[in-house]
Amino acid sequence: MELNEQELIRRQKLDELRKQGIDPYPAERWEVNTTSKDILAGFDSNPEGFKDLCYAGRIMSIRDMGKALFIVLQDSVGRIQIYLRRDDICPGEDKTLFDFVVKKGLDIGDIIGIKGYVFRTKTGEITIHSTDFKLLSKALRPLPVVKQDADGNIHDAFTDPEQRYRMRYLDLIVNPHVRDAFVKRTQLVNSMRSYLNVKGYLEVETPILQPLYGGAAARPFKTHHNTLDMTLYLRIANELYLKRLVVGGYDGVYEFSKDFRNEGMSRFHNPEFTQMELYVAYKDYEWMMDLVEEMVEKIAMDLHGKTEVPVGDHVINFKRPWKRYTMYESIQEFTGIDISEMNEDELRKTCRSIGVQVDEKMGRGKLIDSIFGDKVEPKLIQPTFITDYPVEMSPLAKKHRTKAGLVERFEAICNGKEICNSFSELNDPIDQRERFEHQLELGARGDDEAMVLDEDFLRALEYGMPPTAGLGIGIDRLSMIMTNSNSIQDVLFFPAMRPEKVAEELPAHE
Repeated sequence: MELNEQELIRRQKLDELRKQGIDPYPAERWEVNTTSKDILAGFDSNPEGFKDLCYAGRIMSIRDMGKALFIVLQDSVGRIQIYLRRDDICPGEDKTLFDFVVKKGLDIGDIIGIKGYVFRTKTGEITIHSTDFKLLSKALRPLPVVKQDADGNIHDAFTDPEQRYRMRYLDLIVNPHVRDAFVKRTQLVNSMRSYLNVKGYLEVETPILQPLYGGAAARPFKTHHNTLDMTLYLRIANELYLKRLVVGGYDGVYEFSKDFRNEGMSRFHNPEFTQMELYVAYKDYEWMMDLVEEMVEKIAMDLHGKTEVPVGDHVINFKRPWKRYTMYESIQEFTGIDISEMNEDELRKTCRSIGVQVDEKMGRGKLIDSIFGDKVEPKLIQPTFITDYPVEMSPLAKKHRTKAGLVERFEAICNGKEICNSFSELNDPIDQRERFEHQLELGARGDDEAMVLDEDFLRALEYGMPPTAGLGIGIDRLSMIMTNSNSIQDVLFFPAMRPEKVAEELPAHE
């Protein structure tokens, strides 16, 4: 491993510390009893409550004042200034600990523990006066330089997205706002889970490795199980397993599932993603629309304290009710073309006339989906329900009760992208078999996203599944909106990336 100058200097310091009998990675607890946030928020109202502190954090800056140091430490929720005076740390004649370990041995990025009390400096800054000190972990690589101008704008050497996503641990250290986005993502999941639990629905787990992939139109990842000597697939959805549980007698089941689709990548797509799927017996898609409105409005309130959420140049309002269009209405609204009676050939000609790319493998459903995706979806910024899809687009949805050729399905679109998908679930096993067989025909024509026929799922339906409403809601895309993030990679701790070619040196804080 080739080391740069700063990395060599830090390793030399490491060796010197060990020669002095100091373990730079001690095996001991440091009983932290406060945070920077608690201190900054509570000191003025209760100064006596901060007299006996045990604190720890990462060094973000050091100011050498001769016989004292001012150090800024960063913990998981913020930063605070620390004051270390030589006579406090080394009250006797031997000043080795301070002069060598503190002044010469410490670097930006090191993790230290301190004990002491809180006071205000002459300049009015809340500070911890350290009476005891411990090196807890020596950093062998320097942090990138981070600079902030007078207007508060951050200019740093670690803004390149590829570096940030590849070294998320470093991104979290030097860009604290990144941590906030992931805290909000967890709050979003907790808000959704609590909403569903209060309604009495059961959280479950279903297989990730599946002998047949299904529940969506997507290409799977394929693997092999050695002991069983069989091909398995990473799930593209958990829908068919959750429906089996409804057949088994549960009235409401949901799962936060990791799903995998072997498809293209973009700022809206990652091959590994998270969605929440919910199935409730004796309900339909109209009922599910009301649930989605109520649940997402609650999430916005839990995260932001209001229903208005800033997203890019827009302010999105999740207050109920949301606007609703049928699929055909939305296309006519934004293109001026009524496609409701068009056959496959007419749709293909229409696509070409309005600049929508098509190929001969695409059936009627894919053609309609392409028109919608190109001409309608990007224009739907405020949360909007698109309902009543053509049957060709929805192999798992129940046929519409009053509109021939359509199914009872909706998608919620927000900020120009789908955030959820829902059906009145198809529970007629004969109809379902015919839909699967049509998918097989599309697969034979070259559609590599067509569904496969799942005989065990059909057998489950033949035992009887009650009328059921189903929902899949994308946690990653909803997190993008709720955290005002421009890319799905910004709400995934470790997004998929190409193999690293050359590690670039990062300018250091020295």
